Amino acid sequence: MSDTVSLTGTPSEADAAAATARFSVKIVMRGEIADSSAWAATFAGLRKDYRYYEILEDTLRDRVEYRYFAIVDRAGYIQAVQPFFLLDQDILEGLGAEWQTWLARIRRFAPRFLKMRTLMIGCFAGEGHLAASDTVPSGEMAEILCREIVNLAKSCQAQLIVLKEFPARYRPVLDCFVRCGFARASSMPMTALNIEHDDFDAYMQNALPRSARWQLRKKFKATDGDTIVLTVTDDARDAIDEIHPLYLQVFDRSKFRFEKLTADYLRRLGSDMKDKTRFFIWRRGANVVAFSLCMVEGDSLFWEYVGLDYAVALDLHLYYYTIRDMMNWAMAKGYKWLRSTGLSYEPKFRMRHDLDPLDLYVRLRSPLLNAIFRLLLPWIVPARYDKTLRRFANYRDLW
Repeated sequence: MSDTVSLTGTPSEADAAAATARFSVKIVMRGEIADSSAWAATFAGLRKDYRYYEILEDTLRDRVEYRYFAIVDRAGYIQAVQPFFLLDQDILEGLGAEWQTWLARIRRFAPRFLKMRTLMIGCFAGEGHLAASDTVPSGEMAEILCREIVNLAKSCQAQLIVLKEFPARYRPVLDCFVRCGFARASSMPMTALNIEHDDFDAYMQNALPRSARWQLRKKFKATDGDTIVLTVTDDARDAIDEIHPLYLQVFDRSKFRFEKLTADYLRRLGSDMKDKTRFFIWRRGANVVAFSLCMVEGDSLFWEYVGLDYAVALDLHLYYYTIRDMMNWAMAKGYKWLRSTGLSYEPKFRMRHDLDPLDLYVRLRSPLLNAIFRLLLPWIVPARYDKTLRRFANYRDLW
């Protein structure tokens, strides 16, 4: 199954009509696609392939319902499978802090004010992709879903429909959703850093100004005299009880709360996806003081999650220490890019990352309410209020 997105344009109206005539869409549970070759091939070229979605469904189930769109041909055979999920979404979650007090007062009397049952196409813990195939190219997949999605949402009793965090390269293909009443807005972007250097020292010398190099070297001196040992493994099951609490320390301090990982999630990645997963674990003596969960795809190392022991992390500047070790490892292995999930933008800005935009496509089922919501959406997404994002050179790419 191909994951390549064609950017040569969107299908004509006749092509779109032919696609919807050739295929139908069914909502199915995982058991109904378990033996499907189409499901086994879903996202095969990406780091988060079908196995990742199975791990999510098995380990991150709190208030989330996982479902799948089966694209079925006239003979009844499944030709492609697009994951989606259902949950209650707070559509004002991204408002700036100055609005949260006002919102809390309203919800003392109306707890579900602007909280809606939502159908989200994409990945619960990661960016979204279209599950195209050789028989259902990306353009056709988008058109099929676009024409059916409102009725499909109605059958799930969802009032809000979201295409969650699709990379900007999908914009030409997903423009059909905008034409059908969806509003596009920026989600919190990923970042990308080119690491085609011999080692971290060469990166600092070639990519960073003198002041940034001086600041980093000053931070690294905090560990002089300490022995911190790095282990890199594709299976961290033996260390889960040590690393998961460190992840929770970071999660609890985060300004924005997204999916909360479980110990079983980390355990299953190590057992089921050794080819795509890398755990970086730092020990100071007998104690684990930091870890990073990374995944590999092509020439990129994706930095997914981090855990830190805050009893020592701030004094030892472990955040930067771990970055240096990860980059040295990736450079030695021949990777060209370090890609990171959203948030913690300040250190990434200083280290010369570029923003890697992710888009939300959103609409309400009700046409009347949706007309109002389209005007409001750009003003209620968190990316609007993050001042650090505006400092990146390619900030305008988000919009």
